[in-house]
Amino acid sequence: MATHLTGSFQLMKSLNRSLILNIIRTSGAIPRSEIAKQTGLTPPTVTNIVSELLDEELVVESRAGSSNGGRKPILLTINSDSRYIIGVDVGVKKVRLALTNLDANVIQRKLLPMPHTHALTTERFLDLLLQGIDTFLTENITQKSKIIGIGVAMHGIVDHEEGVAIHAPTLKLEHVPVKQVLEQAFNLPVRVENDAKALALGEKWFGAGRDVDHFVCLNVGEGIGGGIILNDQLFHGNNSLAGEIGHTRIDINGPKCSCGNNGCFQTLASGQAVKERAHTYIKEGKKTSLVAQAGEDLKALDGQLIFKCAEEGDEIARQVLEETGTFLGFGLLNIIHFLNPSMVIIGGGVSKSGKWILEPAKDVIQSHALTHEAAKTTIVVSELGDEGSLIGACTLVLSELFSHVHSK
Repeated sequence: MATHLTGSFQLMKSLNRSLILNIIRTSGAIPRSEIAKQTGLTPPTVTNIVSELLDEELVVESRAGSSNGGRKPILLTINSDSRYIIGVDVGVKKVRLALTNLDANVIQRKLLPMPHTHALTTERFLDLLLQGIDTFLTENITQKSKIIGIGVAMHGIVDHEEGVAIHAPTLKLEHVPVKQVLEQAFNLPVRVENDAKALALGEKWFGAGRDVDHFVCLNVGEGIGGGIILNDQLFHGNNSLAGEIGHTRIDINGPKCSCGNNGCFQTLASGQAVKERAHTYIKEGKKTSLVAQAGEDLKALDGQLIFKCAEEGDEIARQVLEETGTFLGFGLLNIIHFLNPSMVIIGGGVSKSGKWILEPAKDVIQSHALTHEAAKTTIVVSELGDEGSLIGACTLVLSELFSHVHSK
């Protein structure tokens, strides 16, 4: 009985710490009296916990607040540079590393090239992570003692509780024990999450979703992944499969997907779909500046180049992007009709194509939505940009410290 009570007390103490930390974080600067009012905790409890946080340098006292005649209260703020996080974003062609502070401000970056898929094994992939992170730690040795965890965002289906990459189809990897291997190597807490879910969490904390309770975040790059925030919480579903919108089938006779099925949403509306659509038009002999721009090597024909040609007036480039936007719009329409979020945030490389993709997508929604309200669903581009999944990876660790957005 005594052990149970002790355990419950420790848990309560930990929850209260996180509660107070998060109120200080979201308030920017707040006096102790206001913390007690907002949390319902007694002033002595707040004072004791704040004293601990000050001793640990997680919190600092700042300028005096305003008063109504009495002594001006001391305001508390998060000491953002007291701790650091390593974020890892595992892409198809590269692995990006970042060192951030508690505000997710990036202090240092590192880029690791990914071996070709045919040469990639579980062992080689884990070795790449281990060596890359080890070198990164050495390069940031002055901050090493203050690093509180490692967050990893990767494509595919991820068991976020066990930290296992269950199925990464584009990398052709399965059942990769990322969390176990990294924790053993670096003796730091490790959180592993699907990249789109990590992006959604990053947008909730630091991006377009800050003040939104229900939204869907799409990571539209080489493939398409989704992260869902419901009732202010990251939603995983029954066994981590929620959000795999890229593998819903739009056309059963469509292109082959990396998952083995035909006509998945991502085969029609992803960055890879943009490139393949352009190649098809070129093979058909359509007159376009894309060929001259790419030179002899059509492999250089990527989304960025297609966008550039569209901006310069190339009709085929514009048609490629607009058709992609139309397919994206129907995928978004499915999301809106099924989940009815108040906002959809678009991240990833395709989001950079601006009006050429997003406007046709919005046109589809406005033309085909079931209700007037659904047609007005807010569609915005990620505020975190290229580093969205990387910031999201760091936010995985921050969410443990502050317990702001929990997972279901």
